[in-house]
Amino acid sequence: MNPDVLVAVFLTVITASTPLLLAALGELVTERAGVLNLGVEGMMLMGAVVGFAVTLTTGQWGLGVLAAALAGAGLALVFGVLTLTLVANQVATGLALTIFGIGVSSLIGAGFVGKPLPPLPRLAVPGLSDLPVVGRLLFGQDLLVYLSLVMTGVVAFVLNRTRIGLVLRAVGQSDVSAHAIGYPVIRIRYGAVLFGGVMSGLAGAYLSLAYTPLWVQEMTAGRGWIALAIVVFAAWRPGRALVGAYLFGGITILQLYAQGAGWLPVPSQIFSMLPYLATILVLVIISAGPWRRRLDAPACLGKPFRPAA
Repeated sequence: MNPDVLVAVFLTVITASTPLLLAALGELVTERAGVLNLGVEGMMLMGAVVGFAVTLTTGQWGLGVLAAALAGAGLALVFGVLTLTLVANQVATGLALTIFGIGVSSLIGAGFVGKPLPPLPRLAVPGLSDLPVVGRLLFGQDLLVYLSLVMTGVVAFVLNRTRIGLVLRAVGQSDVSAHAIGYPVIRIRYGAVLFGGVMSGLAGAYLSLAYTPLWVQEMTAGRGWIALAIVVFAAWRPGRALVGAYLFGGITILQLYAQGAGWLPVPSQIFSMLPYLATILVLVIISAGPWRRRLDAPACLGKPFRPAA
């Protein structure tokens, strides 16, 4: 294959994988604290529409990205109040959050449909960006691509090498025990939920500002659900989440390439189903047989907690 074509394919895989990685990292931390938030799709949509609207109206990329993060955090805060303070069912609340996000984002974005926006600027590194092949791949990406990679390392380090990470994992494994020895379980879980909201908002911002720099209703197209599946695929480990995000991103690009190349005389809708079929297949495989024993789900995941008076 021509090197230029190969680089273009890899660049496309990176753009397809970055929003999945950002959202998966946020949900991974949330679930490590024992909270199951199924509202990732809704938070991504809110981040996408708010980030696009602020960037288009102000012309400032930084403000747009920040606004997207705050929008995701705002929706996550609603989820936190309902599930952590009012002890509502986490699964039902997460599903409601997704439906709410779809509706509100469509309302906010009604006036922005079809308006183009220049893509998020790439951070070229002088001298290194001009290197053949690796230059464009490693030294010519935008801020959110680099942020997703950096955050993978940061999340892995914090969870596995710091006291904060140890406490957060303890809360996810046994909230009653953590509370008994004096840790503020609810506050820690609020922090994890808000972090998940920020990362989902950034994932949405990447979709509307870099991946396809325009606003389209429900433009996440199920990526929030794929991010949830990646967390399980990764067995709640950040490094594996990175691999999973790029694997599913690669499958997404593969189906687009297969449609364009006309590999098989099958309807295009079949190829469009590939990322979601792969998600289901992976979940079935890792949930059965010897793979299941390797899963390390937090023991208190999705369980309500009300501190004793």
